[in-house]
Parts: sequence; structure tokens; C-alpha cells
Amino acid sequence: MIKAVFWDFGGVITSSPFESFNRFEKENNLPLDFLRSVNSTNPDSNAWALLERNEIDLEEFDLLFERESDDLGHPVKGKNVIALLKGQIRPEMIAALEKIKGNLLQACLTNNIQSMGDIDFEGNVSAAGKHEEVMSMFDFVFESSKENVRKPDPEFYLRACKRGDVDPSEVVFLDDLGINLKPAKVLGMSTIKVVDPIEALSELQAFLDFDLTDLSV
Repeated sequence: MIKAVFWDFGGVITSSPFESFNRFEKENNLPLDFLRSVNSTNPDSNAWALLERNEIDLEEFDLLFERESDDLGHPVKGKNVIALLKGQIRPEMIAALEKIKGNLLQACLTNNIQSMGDIDFEGNVSAAGKHEEVMSMFDFVFESSKENVRKPDPEFYLRACKRGDVDPSEVVFLDDLGINLKPAKVLGMSTIKVVDPIEALSELQAFLDFDLTDLSV
């Protein structure tokens, strides 16, 4: 029996930052998906992982990411990448959050960054995960930068379940990255990979005993 829905933020509630990454790469004559390749090299100990666990600050990240990207052939300053993380809120996801609220436990599980320094996100913050109107729809928000552990570490999901007082088998988890979904599934969660939001919500509907129709806003 499903008692909780856990949501990723960037790429699920908002549009994917990878779209911004690809535009940046095209504008700067970088190979397609180069930024993702930097982030996937040494994924547990690279600059991105350290920042999301709040083990380094933004200035340290800026230098370390530039060094890591230079090692792969194209130096890119870390702050330039952080500025790409803003995403557009997906209205169909907000409609789903509103319908689920009060019916099931609802939480946001996000790998995020504690301090954005002088980078302006104009209220759309898939990086920091601090959009007050959206965040108010969750019973709790579980942030890597505050817990000092990040997806896909299984400990991240176990702590979130403990916070929500639910067993993993009682949770549906939505994320846009397969690498984040795999350990959740191993722990017993039902998982949904978000590519198209309407298709993802259709999959979610199968787990619910109340209606999520009319979501094509």
C-alpha cells in the first residue's frame, strides 16, 4: 500500500537543467553532453558531489570544477555551470502536487546547493530548491546539502523514509535520472523515471486510489 510520494526537484518539478547545459555547450563550442561527462567522472568525490554534500563552498567549487573540466580537455568555470541550473516550473507537476497534498505523505528529495553566493536565480531555483510556493506543498524537504549525503547513496533514501516514518515499500519515487532510481528500487521503492511529465504522471496514477486527471495544463 502506497503511503508516500517522493519527488526529485530539478528535472521533475522543473524542466531539466540538461537542456541549459546543451545550449551552453553549443554556444561555447563544447562537445555535446560535455558538462554531464565532467559530473559523471568520479561521481562520488568530484566537485559536484562535494558541493551537494556541502563539503566545499562555491568558490572552491568554481576552481575545482574548472580543473576537472580542463583535465577532460575543455576548462569551464564552475560558477558558469551553476548559473545554468535554473529551471522552469512544470504546471502539470504543480497540479499533481496539489491533488496529492492531504491524501498521501509528500516529500521533495533533492541534491542541492546550500549557498548560491552572488548567482541570481530570479525565483526559479532547481539548484537551491527554494521556491516557497512549491515547497509549501511538501510535508518535508530532504536536502543533500543539509544532510551531508546525496543521491544515489542508499543512506539518503533510508534517512528520508525515517523522516517520513514510512517503509521504502510504501513509497513511489519520481526522478529524472536512472542512477538515482536504481538504489531506491533496490531498497523496495516503486520508481518512475521522468522524461515526459504527462507520461510520468500517468504512471503515478496507477499507484493511487484517487484521480490525477486533467493535468494537461
